[in-house]
Amino acid sequence: MRSVLYVLAALAVMGLAFWAYQENYKTQQAIKQVRNLHAQIGAAHERLGMLKAEWAYLNRPDRLADLAELNFDRLGLLPLMPDAFGQVDNVIYPLPPIEPIINPVELSSDAFVNDGEEPL
Repeated sequence: MRSVLYVLAALAVMGLAFWAYQENYKTQQAIKQVRNLHAQIGAAHERLGMLKAEWAYLNRPDRLADLAELNFDRLGLLPLMPDAFGQVDNVIYPLPPIEPIINPVELSSDAFVNDGEEPL
């Protein structure tokens, strides 16, 4: 009986060792994927920083003013002046649509006649 228990214990240890071996490789693969994702995120942040810097460089006010002057004949762009803007009070908002009457209620004048009785 003891030998059967020894064999079962040895098989259990081998099974657990095989399971731990597989879990170790799965964990290492997941760690590699996480490192790869971190590298991709870092590269994306670098690209984003570069794009923001380029955008700021291209949108300098003096550069845009020079471009507007160079292309005035074609574009007709004028500098923004405070009087070019309107007031919020001048904005005309559309009225909401009037919904059709689906269930009309008919009233008759007889319902309001009291025949001289006191109201309830």
